[in-house]
Amino acid sequence: MLAYSKSGVVVGIQAFPVEIEVDVSSGLPGFNMVGLPEGAVRESRERVKAAIKNSGFPFPTRKITVNLAPADIKKEGTGLDLPIAAALLCIAGIIPQDRLQNFCLAGELSLDGTIKPARGVLPLSLASRSWAIEGLIIPRENASEAAVVPETKAFPAGHLSDIADFFNGTREIRPLRVNPAELMEKTSGDDVDFRDVIGQEHAKRALEVAAAGSHNVLMTGPPGSGKTMLARRLPSVLPPLTFEEALETTAIYSVSGLLSPETPLVVRRPFCTPHHTISDAGLIGGGTIPRPGQVSLAHNGVLFLDELPEFRKNVLEGLRQPLEDGSVTISRAALTVSFPANFTLVAAQNPCSCGHAGDPMRPCSCTPAQIQRYRSRISGPLLDRMDIQMDVPAVPFNELSDARRGESSAVIAERVAAARKIQSERFSKNSIHCNAQMSASDIEKYCKLDKKSRTFLQQVAKKLALSARAFHRIIKISRTIADLEGSRDIAISHLAEAVQYRSLDRERI
Repeated sequence: MLAYSKSGVVVGIQAFPVEIEVDVSSGLPGFNMVGLPEGAVRESRERVKAAIKNSGFPFPTRKITVNLAPADIKKEGTGLDLPIAAALLCIAGIIPQDRLQNFCLAGELSLDGTIKPARGVLPLSLASRSWAIEGLIIPRENASEAAVVPETKAFPAGHLSDIADFFNGTREIRPLRVNPAELMEKTSGDDVDFRDVIGQEHAKRALEVAAAGSHNVLMTGPPGSGKTMLARRLPSVLPPLTFEEALETTAIYSVSGLLSPETPLVVRRPFCTPHHTISDAGLIGGGTIPRPGQVSLAHNGVLFLDELPEFRKNVLEGLRQPLEDGSVTISRAALTVSFPANFTLVAAQNPCSCGHAGDPMRPCSCTPAQIQRYRSRISGPLLDRMDIQMDVPAVPFNELSDARRGESSAVIAERVAAARKIQSERFSKNSIHCNAQMSASDIEKYCKLDKKSRTFLQQVAKKLALSARAFHRIIKISRTIADLEGSRDIAISHLAEAVQYRSLDRERI
């Protein structure tokens, strides 16, 4: 006897349809599975067998062969438990085949038949929109996650017996309805605000420019100067996520198993701050079965690397590809997977090992050679990719005791939103969205300089010995500064301010 059921597997953050073919024939009892099943999928034999028996259904005591088609895609995860069990119940005459083939099923089974949540339900829901099915039957805990896709009917189930009753028409399971617009509006207010930062007006301005153009930032300053405090407030001035961005970000968290039933949609820009002991696989992504790293979890948000020189060199060098391409490609012998990684990088470092080089209040205990060795831990190519490089000095005590506060995040966010709107209109016919993503041809097209501005920039480039990448980054930053002022043209004042945000280049003078 032969039965079929439908499901899907996730490779990277893309889901692909899988057809489960189950054959029960005469011969010695056995349970064989083919079609490139990974460890968790192979173990489903015992889970499925126990779940069917403990749910009160008969389990065939003959030779069972399960084929997972297509056979050239590796099947990983526990989401195939439910469709395999459903196909076996179909062979036993408990579930009608004509009803079963109209649905896609996914979920892990416990030994008592309870359907447990699985990873990657949102990518499965997104992909199933183009499949010829009536809807998804998924664990109750994953239902809201799948239902955020308006075109998908997500049927929540809690037990294997619920599935049997549903297909036989003795139990009604209504598809869950979720209003994505309401989820997007339920963003709680930011619990951090730039108003809390006393002093550091130059740093605040630099972060405003970074938010307006999605520029990477490197802050250098002594311990306690407020670098981390400033970085944590950057998301509070970034534009809200669009629904498409929220879906893309949520898909990454779904694949990583980091979504809870209470938060089916990521509606706030991520802020990821890994420790400096992280491995390259943890930051970039990887593993035997490739998983997203911190750079992908920060997609459409901010990645903050505190104590940048303390990160291992090979880990930092792995940032080059995502900073340039906005994605990460992980290659293994059997497959190649790409994860989106379009984020704003904010990094912080001390000026030296002790942290007090150049501090007028505390003497530095490092020798020039030690300072040079400390700063050389970050390669030149990586520093070039940091658009904004600024010093964050310690705040004097008289400013700390000042009761006055600066601008709030809401006020800054309005200016950032206005600048982003200008960029959105400018790049409406391009595949980019902000100034930081401009290529050399885009810079030539959208960042035209008059003769005086070009002469000024050439003098600066010669004096600071700028690389071509640093030269282009100054132009991008000046374009963003002009957008913040609502100026169509780039003026010398915009270029001059942009040069001030290249502190490490100015040290060469």
